[in-house]
Amino acid sequence: MSEVAITRTEWLQVCKRSDLVANSGVCALVGDQQIALFFLPEQEPQLYAIDNWDPIANAGVIGRGLVAEIDGELTVASPLYKQHYRLTDGQCLEESDIKLASFPVAFDGDYVLIKIDQ
Repeated sequence: MSEVAITRTEWLQVCKRSDLVANSGVCALVGDQQIALFFLPEQEPQLYAIDNWDPIANAGVIGRGLVAEIDGELTVASPLYKQHYRLTDGQCLEESDIKLASFPVAFDGDYVLIKIDQ
């Protein structure tokens, strides 16, 4: 009989709304993973979460990148080598084989919740 890995998904409180910076990114440590949170109050949805690790620069810098719209897609530009990653799914626009993890994220009153698999 083979073993089956069971994945449990849950929402975790990571910070307060007041910890976010409008139209910019901040980082949150969830377990041992750094996640970049982007708060865009004029957009719908307003909140995005992707991996903070830039695999091209080998550095945790995505949360420091500049947010921009490219061809109708919300992106963040890595501050080191300037690759653009879509905020919706983490896909790199310049390198089709590179994709950052993305996470469901939501407000619950004044708190920011992120959904992760454990």
